[in-house]
Amino acid sequence: MADVTFAIDAQSVSATRLDVSAREFTFIVDEPAKLGGSNAGPNPVEYLLGALAGCINVVGYLVAKEMGFTIEELAIHIEGSLDSLAFLGKKPDVRPGYQEIRVRCDVRTSADAETLAHWLRTVEARCPVSDNLAHATPLHMTVQSW
Repeated sequence: MADVTFAIDAQSVSATRLDVSAREFTFIVDEPAKLGGSNAGPNPVEYLLGALAGCINVVGYLVAKEMGFTIEELAIHIEGSLDSLAFLGKKPDVRPGYQEIRVRCDVRTSADAETLAHWLRTVEARCPVSDNLAHATPLHMTVQSW
């Protein structure tokens, strides 16, 4: 199982809400009320942080096992800052995405600090989501009307 393709289908419900299907799961993407949404679910950039946390979790346990130590508990805190005026088109010289993403992993384990530092470097290097965030990934968008 070398190559794996993942796909989603999404249907717009309103200008801020999108219902997404992924395999047999569905989830809602929406904006908070203060940004004009109905607050029916996390917004797209919150899902991005959640995807990163989910990937760190999976890869983190895998790498710990490979390195020979056990993670007794793992808590992941991620935050990022972005300029909403760039997203609104009012600051064309500023990236609309996160300017920086900060990740903190709190790990309960018997592994020492040096081992954990190596673990974190390995997790970051092998996590597909962190790879997509840290490196340019070709994005091909098309449109068709019906």
